[in-house]
Amino acid sequence: MFIRKNRFLLQVILVATLVVSTASAGSRSQAAQTAPARIIYIANGTLGDKSFYDSAERGLQRADKELGTQHKTIQLGFDPNKWEAGLDDAISDEANYDILITGTYQMADFMTARADAHPTKKFIIFDTAVDYTKCKCANVYSLLYAQNESSYLGGLYAAAELKLGKLPNANGKLIIGTIGGLDIPVIEDFIVGYKQGAQAVDPAVQVLVDYVGGNGFGDPATAKEKALSMYDQGANIIFQIASASGQGVIEAGTERNLYVLGVDSDQALIVQDAHPDQAQHILTSVLKNIDNSLFVSLQRDKAGTLPYGTTGNLGLVDGGVGLAYNDIYNKFTPDPVKALVKQAQADIISGKIKVNTVFGPEVSATAAATMSATATK
Repeated sequence: MFIRKNRFLLQVILVATLVVSTASAGSRSQAAQTAPARIIYIANGTLGDKSFYDSAERGLQRADKELGTQHKTIQLGFDPNKWEAGLDDAISDEANYDILITGTYQMADFMTARADAHPTKKFIIFDTAVDYTKCKCANVYSLLYAQNESSYLGGLYAAAELKLGKLPNANGKLIIGTIGGLDIPVIEDFIVGYKQGAQAVDPAVQVLVDYVGGNGFGDPATAKEKALSMYDQGANIIFQIASASGQGVIEAGTERNLYVLGVDSDQALIVQDAHPDQAQHILTSVLKNIDNSLFVSLQRDKAGTLPYGTTGNLGLVDGGVGLAYNDIYNKFTPDPVKALVKQAQADIISGKIKVNTVFGPEVSATAAATMSATATK
């Protein structure tokens, strides 16, 4: 009896030990799976543009705060000759990151040529896509945006404001403008949507187009000069699509007491504390919500559901793009214009309005559908 009791006690102890051991191992495994992801963000520009690069940085800072990631930003500046070498240095330093993030079309070929050589690392590239026909790139998630949809709303809004004729200081001419950083496909995609939206209000609307050129996204002085010239040609509203160069457009609009549409971020809210006079001239901004899309991508990576090896394309339906609706928008926008914009957004989402694009039909929104389910503002 004593032996049987001791055997029973021994079995209980062994089972208890196994349970504790298994639980401990499970905890260690879970800890390993939820260890903070170390992220390197390669910006082929500089922070402080109050637009594109700052939006990406906001998303990564949010991920650090809410998801526990740890990110480091490397600013390569606006000299294209430094971008490939800068990416090489960062991507080769495998001991110091789990996920490397970069953006813009200029980085796509560099990433296409390098991702397969680092199969244990993960990469997210935004506002462009790697060429999956030239690499396996099973460790790369490419993220595109339907900027043509949000810029359609921007063009519709600008033309409707002038058509209604109630915008203070406007000259009565149905003339709007846009200044892009460079004449490249992603900027052209903004412009075709902008023109289409404006002409939906009135086919006779005149849309002036110019580019900063040269150091297109880091030259506010040239952008300001071109914007002043465009206002002198009769433009009442100029849509800037030029990152840091766009600050020059905002300055020009303020000096002429006319109007600007911002880009990528809600630029009126960003500048209003330091420059309230400038904010009052930014009627709205055509948003590309890079911050939100990167946060959600990292959220899904943490959950193990980010579809590496594919391309997502975020549009109005996903909240990936849109217009900035803030106090300044409300102040300067009459109810009929608000209603027109709201209906156009609904019609784009439903497919009733087909927005022109410079990109082909191979850019699919199907990969974005699951992202939108977890997207949070």
